[in-house]
Amino acid sequence: MDEIRSLLILIVGGLLLRFSLTLTGQSWAKSHAQTVSFLLLPVITYVITNTITGNIALSLGMIGALSIVRFRHPVKSALELIMYFDLITIGIATSVRTKWSIQLILCSIILIFAVKLIQIISRKFGRSFYNISFNEGISLNTIEVFSNKSIELLEKNNNLTNSLNDRNANEYVYRLSFLNKNDLNELKKKLDSLQDIQKINIDLV
Repeated sequence: MDEIRSLLILIVGGLLLRFSLTLTGQSWAKSHAQTVSFLLLPVITYVITNTITGNIALSLGMIGALSIVRFRHPVKSALELIMYFDLITIGIATSVRTKWSIQLILCSIILIFAVKLIQIISRKFGRSFYNISFNEGISLNTIEVFSNKSIELLEKNNNLTNSLNDRNANEYVYRLSFLNKNDLNELKKKLDSLQDIQKINIDLV
């Protein structure tokens, strides 16, 4: 029971830190990779410390094993690095106490799917739990819209990644990215009814 309470404190603590950063303007913390990282990393560290407690030899071995995960080679996202860290920790914890490795595996899976589920629910209410980032190694469906006038529908869209506005030349370019093709197609149908649009480019993956 004490372990469950500790895990809940770690998860809630990571989530609160994530919200604190986003509320103070640190938008980098709102991406999917950073969100999962904030939830997983405290749990991984907790399992490591409990695994090596009171064992100096194991502590030294853990340092050598975890040194494999370094920033020497570029990674696509922080989540990729943490997942390597997670996998190594699971392997070490299993050799010492199977209980810790099982808890870490279950906690990792639950958190990964929980973040995805929260995003699906929030999108039904027209909101987004996290920002889409091109640095996360995720293939995205994109749409580029060229228009003569500003389009409020696009400027307020949560999937807008960048826009270029030249009011003197009456040129407006919007680029939006979607994880779901259906969301992109729904937006495309709404745009087809607008008269000021010059061209639409769509890239589906």
